[in-house]
Amino acid sequence: MREYKMRRGEYLEERIPEMETTVEEYFGPPTATEEFEGSDLYVVEDPENAVFERIVAGTVEYGSKKDTLAVHFEERPAEEVIAEGNADAAADAVDAKNDFLLEATGRDAKSRRESMKRTVEDDAETPDNV
Repeated sequence: MREYKMRRGEYLEERIPEMETTVEEYFGPPTATEEFEGSDLYVVEDPENAVFERIVAGTVEYGSKKDTLAVHFEERPAEEVIAEGNADAAADAVDAKNDFLLEATGRDAKSRRESMKRTVEDDAETPDNV
């Protein structure tokens, strides 16, 4: 599960006021919820795009800091997707993921990668026994 932060001064509930509706628009209707870090996330068991096997997405609420977007994309093996004749679905899957994350976070793929790198670097510099 990956968590994404919003840009400075922006909040997830302002960018996506109806998370369930937005998840459905991009990936298909949620069929269940799954608990993560004390928050219920939406589960799409049968996504519309053939590349995806299962998607979990939603808002993780933190009382003391800004809410984050949590997402987990389970993808089918590329060989299986190609064998079924759905190779063109791969590009659509990448677009759906990137468009959803851009709408939610306000950050493009490059900005999200740089932010993740900074988080990993910050974690590496912080000693565990402080």
